[in-house]
Parts: sequence; structure tokens; C-alpha cells
Amino acid sequence: MPKNKYNLAVIGGGPAGMMAAARAGELGSRVILLEKNTQLGTKLLITGKGRCNITNAEEDLKKLINVYGPNGKFLYSALNKFSNQDVVNFFDKHGIETKIERGNRVFPTSDKARDIVACLNKYLTKSKVEIKFNSSVEKIILKSDKIEKIILQNGQEIIADNYLIATGGKSYPGTGATGDGYKWLKQLSHTIIEPNPALTPIIIKETIVKQLEGLSLKNVEVSLWAPPNQSLRSGTGQGKKLASEFGEALFTGNGLSGPIILDLSKKVTENLDKKLQIKIDFKPALDYPTLDKRILRDFAEQKNKQFKNSLDKLLPKKLIPVIIELSEIEPDKAINEITKDERKKLLKLLKEFELNISGLVGFEKAIVTSGGVNLKEVDPKTMKSKIIDNLSLAGEILDIDGPTGGYNLQVAWSTGYTAGDNHFNLK
Repeated sequence: MPKNKYNLAVIGGGPAGMMAAARAGELGSRVILLEKNTQLGTKLLITGKGRCNITNAEEDLKKLINVYGPNGKFLYSALNKFSNQDVVNFFDKHGIETKIERGNRVFPTSDKARDIVACLNKYLTKSKVEIKFNSSVEKIILKSDKIEKIILQNGQEIIADNYLIATGGKSYPGTGATGDGYKWLKQLSHTIIEPNPALTPIIIKETIVKQLEGLSLKNVEVSLWAPPNQSLRSGTGQGKKLASEFGEALFTGNGLSGPIILDLSKKVTENLDKKLQIKIDFKPALDYPTLDKRILRDFAEQKNKQFKNSLDKLLPKKLIPVIIELSEIEPDKAINEITKDERKKLLKLLKEFELNISGLVGFEKAIVTSGGVNLKEVDPKTMKSKIIDNLSLAGEILDIDGPTGGYNLQVAWSTGYTAGDNHFNLK
């Protein structure tokens, strides 16, 4: 084989590209992996706040498929070939111990994403994959419905029997994600479903969130609402709850983030032309009557205290001044002077803390990209393009995405492994 001729050329050194390249190399193919950055797995290093939530331990395949929505069925073959348990076994085999946390999230025991990247680098080395850094693709040359060669920005030509595009989406452009793959695939006659930021922080209109910046909330319920007289694409009706999530949230300088906020953001994207509202239930385990009794009990124990000094058992310290301000109860008012109406207003603030949405942060902080290559144009059993004979696709560039919790990395592992496993043992 000529020196510059490969069985497989992989564009993109993220999780899908690394897995595909290494698996194909393991099977005996001569593989080159092209990466535009100076290292592999740049985005992988920051996933899970640098801890790397590698997959989700959900044991029921149907439930796992369902989290991806209508497009989830595309993953049946890939998940059967390389399941979430296979991911755990793979890393265990390569020396990475894992642990399961809340929500079946699987992390390396070390809590270090760099251990995952190092493991994949070793796998690539063992599989004799040639890695070329600082290698941005300038153009892809097509000849007779097949890719003939890749031309890099430095003018070098890469010739292979087969090609895999695993360039990811447009999220976190600081890691090198620019959406180049969409442009090339359009030129190759693939249909691209409009890419949008997914799993992204929400921007809030009220400036009061600035006072709460850095406040982390645990075990809260956050719901998304459309006010009355708004017709919704989701068909859920007028003035109805569109979605709700239970778990952890975080106040940022201009809005909200955290796992449950990121999960709600997709529904925000779908209805962004509407006036949407967030409601936070700080005490979801207590219904209105039960919480009212709790407040009455606390007030009875502190009847001679001022209102401003009475909420420390009920709320995080940083939240108290904001709740006092919004309640319009005088901070210095004695507890035994608070009226029933004032208490009811406080109760409503704790159960339905309302904030108006002004938008989403966008691709710069989005964890993944929704949209991508139309799945009808990809063979789910092989990841081969149905349009270009010697092209395959894997990872985030495909039109499939899931919620937080390791689901999106599972797509990368499964589609990457499938692409590398099926067609490139071409010695």
C-alpha cells in the first residue's frame, strides 16, 4: 500500500472519532486520524465539569432508547453492538475503574476526564493508528459518488479506501467545534437538520438573579410554563406546564444552569418564540398545606424574632434576602405580627418562584448540538452513508441527542465503535 494510502481516514479526534479509529485499527486496518487541535479529546476533557460522565447505567434498553426521543430507534443496532455496559467493560479492561452516581450516571472513580482521554490515546497507540494533529481539512474531493481524497489546509492530500466524518457539532466552539462537518456534508449532498444549541443554560429577564449568582440548589423541582393565551407547538394547551425536572440547579450571573436546567433547555428551544416562564419549587417534597404547617411551626418557635432572622432553617442563606424582598414583608417585622395573607405570599414564593425567560446562552456554553445529518441517510447497522459509498458518520454530527446523564457520550461510543467495527477490516 502506498505510504499516503489508508484503509480508513477519520476526521475528528473526539470520542466517536477516537473510538472508531482505534476499533478499525484493532481489526487490522491502516488508519489515520485527523485532528485540527494539538491534542485529542479537547471537549471530552471538560465534560461533566472535568469529571467525564462516560455513560448512563440504565439497564432497560427500551428506556435507554426512549430518552433520545423519536430518533432514538436509530440507535438499536449500535447499542446492541456496543451497549452502555460494554462501555463500562471497555474502560475496566483498559484499567479505568468506574462508579455509579445519582441518576445512574457513570464516572471514572478518579473523577478525572483526562484519565479517559489518556486511556483512549493508549488504545489508539495499541491499534497502530496514525494521528495527525493541527490538520484542518480544506476540502473533500468527490469522484463518481465516492470520496477520492481529502486535502488539508497545508495542501497535503490524504487518500483512503473509506472515510469517516466525526467532527461533532457546534457546541463549545472554544474547543475547536465550528460545525465544519455540516458544510462538507451539504456539499456531499447530505441533508442537514438545522443545528441548534442543546443542553444550554437559560437566560432570565429579572436582574434579581445576579444577587443569587453561585447559589446551588439541590432537590428542587423546576418547571417550564407558557402563560395563558399562547398557542404552543407542543400542543400541551394554553397556560400549561410544558415540562418539569427534579434535581440540581445553579444560579448564574444572568440566569440558570445545572443538570435539570440543561435538560429543560431543549423544550425552551422548541418554544423560544413564546413568552416562557420558569417556576422553581424549593420544597417539592412538601405540598402547600404541609409546607404551610411547617412555616407555622417555625414561626411559633420564633414568634419574637424579626422576619429577616426567621428563614435560616427553611432556605439557603443567599436566597433569604431575595425571598424577603419579593414577599414585600417588612424585614424587621416581628414574626407574631405577620398576617395570614403575608404568609400565603411567602408560601407561594417557596412553591412557585417565578422567573421569565429571555433566551438561551447558545452554542458557546451548550453541551451538545441538536440537529445534524438526517438519520434517513445513514445505515443504522453500519453508520455508512446511503449517499456516498465510502463514507461513514458517527457521533454528535448525527441528528440525535439526549438529556444530561451520560447519554450523549453513549451515542458517541456506540456509533463510533459500530463505524469502526463493521467495514474497515480491509487488510
